[in-house]
Amino acid sequence: MRASDAERERVAEALREAVAEGRLTMEEFEERLEAAYKARTHGELEPLVRDLPAPGAVVSLTKPAGATAPAPSDPSWAGRIGGPAGGTVAVGVLGGFQRRGTWTVPRRFTAFAFWGGGEIDLREARFEDDEIVIRCFAVMGGVQVIVPPDLDVHVGGIGIMGGFDDKASGPGTPGSPRVRVTGFAFWGGVGVDRKVTREERQRLREERREQRRLDREERGKSLE
Repeated sequence: MRASDAERERVAEALREAVAEGRLTMEEFEERLEAAYKARTHGELEPLVRDLPAPGAVVSLTKPAGATAPAPSDPSWAGRIGGPAGGTVAVGVLGGFQRRGTWTVPRRFTAFAFWGGGEIDLREARFEDDEIVIRCFAVMGGVQVIVPPDLDVHVGGIGIMGGFDDKASGPGTPGSPRVRVTGFAFWGGVGVDRKVTREERQRLREERREQRRLDREERGKSLE
């Protein structure tokens, strides 16, 4: 079905709210916003907000602006909560550490970086409980926490001659675990960013590429 100007604008507004809440990076926002204004059909618009929680996930392309329905609980979260966790501490001293992939995040996890760095990636992780606390301490080093766009995240750390970035704070989809990121940074930094997985980003790019191909074919047929 063809998209209207009003529908494109509603998707654009959802993207603006998402980047303001830290759910999208500026690069992702600019890429999706450009695609939204170029979109000609609902099939091109819907993938742009598919992975965003409310209000993005409940944007209706057929209802008037402001008309939303209660967001249903996301069943995918239920399968990622529960089960035994691994280690509860990660340390990077004059070096680094990584926690990524399908690891299980414990209820209380502590990360410490001294003259080093660490990465904590929750995009494909499981969670021991629906309430998780991640304590990050960066002294002349850095810790990067990467979370999926639909996770409930609350950041409340302190930066002393350093930075503790809280732009990713915000609610997730119903049923998601709640993750609190606390701690402090001294002459260092702790950053929390919302990002989709590489697979999801590639899928969105392939969808846009396929849609552009279909558009070219349609234009070619119209000129025949």
